[in-house]
Amino acid sequence: MTILINGSLHLPAGEREKALAETAALVEETRSQQGCKHYVWSADPTSDTRVYVYENWDSIEDLAAHLAGPYYQNMLASLGKYGVSDTQVSKFKIALEEPVYDPEGKPRADFFTE
Repeated sequence: MTILINGSLHLPAGEREKALAETAALVEETRSQQGCKHYVWSADPTSDTRVYVYENWDSIEDLAAHLAGPYYQNMLASLGKYGVSDTQVSKFKIALEEPVYDPEGKPRADFFTE
């Protein structure tokens, strides 16, 4: 089962780019963890403060190991220096995954492999 983490947080205007640069190595290192398919913290180009969080994990166990490990703790400590606010981050269990584009290249909103 795939686990997705999706959400946003805010860092003070003028500090966001510095905070993301400081944590870039942690983001890269986290991607080497077992079960980590995607791990991204990115600046919203329409806001001076918003950061989007996106993670994709193979299992609950892999996510649990990440949350108990040093990369997560170091990320919290690094970003905490900047005054994180308005955090809205959720996790999702994904039971079915398929491409947006069908075999003919047409984008589809429905799940066409069921």
